[in-house]
Amino acid sequence: MPLVTLSDVLQPALKEGHAIAGLVTLGWEDMRAYVAAAEAEAVPVILQAGPSCRAHTPLPVLGKMFRHLAENASVPVVAHLDHGYTADECREALDSGFTSLMFDGSRLPLDQNIAETAAIAAMAHKAGISCEGEIGFVGYSGGENSAGSDPQEAARFAVETGVDAMAISVGNVHLQENKEGGLDEARIRAIEAVTDVPLVIHGGSGVPLDQRTRLARGSGICKFNIGTELRMAFGDALRAAVNRDPDRFDRVTILKDTHDPLVAATRRVLRGFKGESQC
Repeated sequence: MPLVTLSDVLQPALKEGHAIAGLVTLGWEDMRAYVAAAEAEAVPVILQAGPSCRAHTPLPVLGKMFRHLAENASVPVVAHLDHGYTADECREALDSGFTSLMFDGSRLPLDQNIAETAAIAAMAHKAGISCEGEIGFVGYSGGENSAGSDPQEAARFAVETGVDAMAISVGNVHLQENKEGGLDEARIRAIEAVTDVPLVIHGGSGVPLDQRTRLARGSGICKFNIGTELRMAFGDALRAAVNRDPDRFDRVTILKDTHDPLVAATRRVLRGFKGESQC
C-alpha cells in the first residue's frame, strides 16, 4: 500500500470517532515493529521522524525507509516530519518523500508562528501533502514549562495557517515517563468549539490510558504522539536480550529479540485509540 497523507487518515478518524497514533521512530527496528503492530490491529499508523531521529539518520534515508515499509504494508502509513523547526528542514523532508510536515513554531510570537506555519502549509499543499502546526508550547518533563493554548489564538491560527492538523498544549508534556498527569478537558472543549481542524496531542505517553481512549472516541483529538512509552518498552526488551546471553555480540541477533516485545507493546497502544466500531 502506498504512503498516504496525514489528512487521509485524520479526516476519517474525526468523522468516525477514533484517533491515529503518531509513533516516534528512532531506527529500523522500531519502525518495522510499529508497522507490524498496525497490521495486526488493522489500523493506519503515522511513522514520525523527530529531531533525535534525524540527528542519527539523514532525512533522505528515513524517507526511503518509510516508503519501503509503506509500500509493503497492508495498512495506510504516513511518513511524518515531527518538529521541523526551519523551512529548509521541511523542504528536505518533502524532497525525501515524506507525506506530512509538522512545522513547530510554538516558541515564536503568535504572528510569526502563523506566518511561518502558513508558508510551510502552502508549500506542503502545493506538493499534495499535509501540514501540522502547533499553537501553545508543549513543555518537557524536567525541562521547559508548557504555555497552554489559548482557544481564540487557536481559532485564528487554524484559519490563517490552513493547517490540516493542529497540535495544542492542554496539560500534555513531552518525555513524561509516567501517566500521573492528565489533559485539561475544559480547555480542549473550548478549542473544539472554535475550530473543526483535527487536534493533536504531543507527549501522549504521559496521558492516562482511560483518558486517551475517551478523548479518541469523543473529541476532536485525532492524533496522539507516542514516543517515551515505546522507547521504554524497546529499552526493556534490548536490556533483556543483552543480559540473556552475555557472550552474544552480534547486534543483528540481539536486536531481533526486541521485535516481538515491541510489537506487543505497540499493539496495546494502538488498541487504546480505536473507535467502538473498530473493537
